[in-house]
Amino acid sequence: MRSIWRGAVSFGLVSIGVKLYSATEDKDIRFHQVHATDGGRVKYKRVCSIDGEEVEYSDIAKGYELPSGEVVILTDEDFDELPLTTRREIEVLEFVDQDQIDPIMFEKTYYLEPDGPAARPYVLLRDALENAGQVAITKIAIRQRESLAALRVRDGVLVLHTMRWPDEIRRPDFAFLDEDISVRPQELKMAEALIGSMTAEFDATQFTDDYREAMTALLEAKQSGGEVQQVPEAPDDGAAVVDLMSALRRSVERARGSAGGDTADEAEAGAKTDAGAEAAPAKKAPAKRAAAKKAAPAEKAPAKKAPAKAPAAEKKTTAAKKTAGADKPPAKRARRSA
Repeated sequence: MRSIWRGAVSFGLVSIGVKLYSATEDKDIRFHQVHATDGGRVKYKRVCSIDGEEVEYSDIAKGYELPSGEVVILTDEDFDELPLTTRREIEVLEFVDQDQIDPIMFEKTYYLEPDGPAARPYVLLRDALENAGQVAITKIAIRQRESLAALRVRDGVLVLHTMRWPDEIRRPDFAFLDEDISVRPQELKMAEALIGSMTAEFDATQFTDDYREAMTALLEAKQSGGEVQQVPEAPDDGAAVVDLMSALRRSVERARGSAGGDTADEAEAGAKTDAGAEAAPAKKAPAKRAAAKKAAPAEKAPAKKAPAKAPAAEKKTTAAKKTAGADKPPAKRARRSA
């Protein structure tokens, strides 16, 4: 796991260094939006509603719209100047019984790990909480949002539950709550008997996500049946990668095209043979020979047969050197011949 927050638990005069980890993860099967005809990914552009131009991430700021329709724009610098004392501190406010907290307030769960030499005070707080049978009410700021949080012990680890603020909990406003609805005692007794017959010890491992299992089976069936879309490679928006052998081939064609020398295919075959024959003395090879050897691994079959044709390869290399003028570039030789 990778920690998402690092700070300290402030417990009276004791400061406990901790690292925060997400305690849960989603197991949903995720889908992409694709073009139904060819399977290509559907992408969205960030476009300004006023000028219609695409906006870069670096030019995006947060805006708060006023009732008048005007917008207050805030930058990263504005947020950094806001006082947020709980940005790097989990401040313990009080201790309460866990059953006093309505589960509707719980939001997300995190594990706390002692950071560095903080293991001893960490264990001290953990054992004290377990012995008291209580949870600590704290405040913490994660991603520029301050939340209430409940700190408790689970399996020997401190667990932090972020909580909603009271004004974020909606009150139910349903019409039947104002009606006088009564049930017969016999019906209530029968419902209680049914509850008693279905009472059991909760074990989450006994339950499964039937929809996810069915979706997984559907995807596997389509894959085994060949119902998959071959997506063509999208054009590369980055810098073009130069193929060394293609570049050498074009250079040979330009240099020898009008001189009546070897064709580009013959020169390419010769370069592959030379590269296979000269594979051993790699340390003292000239720059051009080294470049040829880099291209050689792509042609593994000819390289294995190179030792049997070593004498012919050496003769061909020598003749090529005499014709080309040792290590001088082909372009210079062509101009001198002209």
